Amino acid sequence: MEKIFNFKKQFGQNFIFDKNFLNALVESFNLPKEINVLEIGAGMGTLSECLADHFDNVLSFEIDKTLTEHLKSIERKNLHFIFADILKQNVKDIENNFFDKDYYLIANLPYYITSQIIFKFLFDSAHLKSMFVMVQKEVGERFCAQAKNKEYGIPSVLISTFGSCKIVKNVLRKMFVPQPNVDSCILQIDINKGKFNLKNTQKYVDFVSNCFKMRRKTLINNLISFGEDKEFVSHTLSKMGFKPSVRPEELSCEDYVQLYNLLGHNK
Repeated sequence: MEKIFNFKKQFGQNFIFDKNFLNALVESFNLPKEINVLEIGAGMGTLSECLADHFDNVLSFEIDKTLTEHLKSIERKNLHFIFADILKQNVKDIENNFFDKDYYLIANLPYYITSQIIFKFLFDSAHLKSMFVMVQKEVGERFCAQAKNKEYGIPSVLISTFGSCKIVKNVLRKMFVPQPNVDSCILQIDINKGKFNLKNTQKYVDFVSNCFKMRRKTLINNLISFGEDKEFVSHTLSKMGFKPSVRPEELSCEDYVQLYNLLGHNK
């Protein structure tokens, strides 16, 4: 395969051609056949074919238009390709135009846009049930990290706020062509938008981002930098059982939602 295809670094193209591995992987997700699936990054279409063999309706986005002829030669009536940059698409339009019910995102994501894609769908989707995405292993560990862990940060808090995350399988680098310099993992992210009844997603995202703006600073100092009243924040944290010296990585997702509410931002 590598001899007949010019892999493009700018698109982060690292493919898996082992169909037995992909079939076993998809089967391990234990999803019903009667579902809609969105794939991002069709590549050579190996996973696309596998998904079409397992599920009723598969829509796959691919940014590399030089793959058009090859992908369109794959004969599956329930598999449809769109050659466009997923980051330039409106999630609501995708849902309204292609899916008549809830759907799942299953993809081998390009490393360089992993976070952008995950958070685009986490925040903007209305009918996405779960994501099963292959990502760089250290990224997966960071996304699933718990409080008081050095990997814990903004992604961990936000994913836990709007759903839940776990690593379901590790994937060695030797499975890919061309072989990357790092191992990968499969993340399962289940979506639960109403988990904490937050009224404004972007406002909460900005709040959490500000809390972690400078990790070496205390949480209070970070919040003061963005206009919060020092005494009010100190009093609020004390009421929650935290000392004034508490650092951002010490609060759980639930703590951040409580702090956000107590500071009067959830309006």
